[in-house]
Amino acid sequence: MKLKKMILPPEWAEQSGVMLTWPHKNSDWSEILDEVEQCFISIAKAISQKEKVLVVCPDKDVLSPKLAECRIGNIIFAELPSNDTWARDHGAITVMCEGKFTLYDFTFNGWGMKFASNYDNQITYSLFQKGVFQNEVGYENMQDLVLEGGSIESDGEGVLLTTRECLFSKNRNHYLSEKQIEQRLTETFNLKKILWLSSGYLAGDDTDSHIDTLARFCDRNTIAYVKCDDPEDEHYEALKRMEEELISFTTVNNKPYNLISLPMADAAYDGELRLPATYANFLIINEAVLVPFYNSPKDEIAELQIQKAFPAREIIGIDCQALIRQNGSLHCVTMQFPKGVLA
Repeated sequence: MKLKKMILPPEWAEQSGVMLTWPHKNSDWSEILDEVEQCFISIAKAISQKEKVLVVCPDKDVLSPKLAECRIGNIIFAELPSNDTWARDHGAITVMCEGKFTLYDFTFNGWGMKFASNYDNQITYSLFQKGVFQNEVGYENMQDLVLEGGSIESDGEGVLLTTRECLFSKNRNHYLSEKQIEQRLTETFNLKKILWLSSGYLAGDDTDSHIDTLARFCDRNTIAYVKCDDPEDEHYEALKRMEEELISFTTVNNKPYNLISLPMADAAYDGELRLPATYANFLIINEAVLVPFYNSPKDEIAELQIQKAFPAREIIGIDCQALIRQNGSLHCVTMQFPKGVLA
């Protein structure tokens, strides 16, 4: 499939809104539902001050009063069933082709069939059918390929940043060779270059090393990444190798990237299981960046580092201690739509 003049917009492009799939009693959040809802409310409130929030939920009448502190005129409700809340991975990936936005609806299979995803995988098409997008926005069924939004980063100029561990996972696209996957990505997103990370991981991560937990484009020349300075930490060697790979990468113009290191988050545990806390899981919105905080002195360090990458944007910290208890964070529960997509 060849697309002319097609781009995958970067996250810093102007947005019409962000999608949240709300936690509910039938999701894995049931035991800490009140706690995680407070986190979602904080996210929705911050986003609604800048742009629209598309909220996928079981019952808008139950949820609406909880969002009283939000700019309610910027809240769009869509009543749909869901398995879980990870909108980054079951949400549409929006591309622009020939000046028209199209929603790519890839298969979401619970990160390689680890978790149920039957409802989540239907959300994008159901939203399209409900008319929550502008009339001229197109829809394309891409269900022959398993691909999650958290697994790819775009610079908006034809460069994709991703990890081999995730995209070459056998439980996702086992029928395709590595060369075929690379070719498919190149054709689907009209790519000039793919930057493949072979190293880097987070303990407790069940996504097989999504790129949005490790390294992020901040602009076409800048990458923020997780750096571990503690030789005793289990991540030290892998993240050191990842840093070396990032240093070797070049832009579409063959220049080295401006690299901004983010601190390795303090170790957090659920029993004996280490949770994948990361400051790389920030969300870029209009005029601001939402940064996950974990009640640590490192929160301030991460805030200062991310401000270097986004000097013109407000940095807003969101307490995400509840989110990491289900092995994700702030970026994982959101999916942005470029300006001109939401109705």
